[in-house]
Amino acid sequence: MDKQVRHGYQGYTFLSIGMIVLMLLSSCGSRKFRYSSETKAAKAADAMANLHSRSLYRFITDWAGVKYKLGGLDKRGIDCSGFALLLNKEIYGVNLPRRTADQAGMIKEKSQQQLEEGDLVFFSFGGNGIDHVGIYLNHGFFVHASTTRGVIVDDLNLPAYQRVLIKAGPVK
Repeated sequence: MDKQVRHGYQGYTFLSIGMIVLMLLSSCGSRKFRYSSETKAAKAADAMANLHSRSLYRFITDWAGVKYKLGGLDKRGIDCSGFALLLNKEIYGVNLPRRTADQAGMIKEKSQQQLEEGDLVFFSFGGNGIDHVGIYLNHGFFVHASTTRGVIVDDLNLPAYQRVLIKAGPVK
């Protein structure tokens, strides 16, 4: 290949690569990737960050992700009433009964708008009375041992929870 043609071909290749890089950079710049505090995970993280009790924060992060196990009371698996029992004993020095329905009988009921950090929230998923418990954090979030996701911080305002929320409040 003659020198002039080869030089022209190299220039064309360099120009093509430059155009592709420029298009990629400009297309990335036109996308609106930004952190949004509106995501569920960001809201849950905000609820955790806004806890008044550092020991509650540590307790939740220590148990986060532990799988659900009916009757379980340790890191190999825990159920919702066991989680509420251990949390209340360790963080607040309060002894709760083992069963969810019995725990529900120990609270001073108040409206969802009045809930404070540490209040218990009770649900009826099965329709036959109270069968699930969680602990309210703040900003509409609570922590519980989910049967499908283990110990997790969740949004109490989700319709799935609002439909089955029975009662809530602090331990008497």
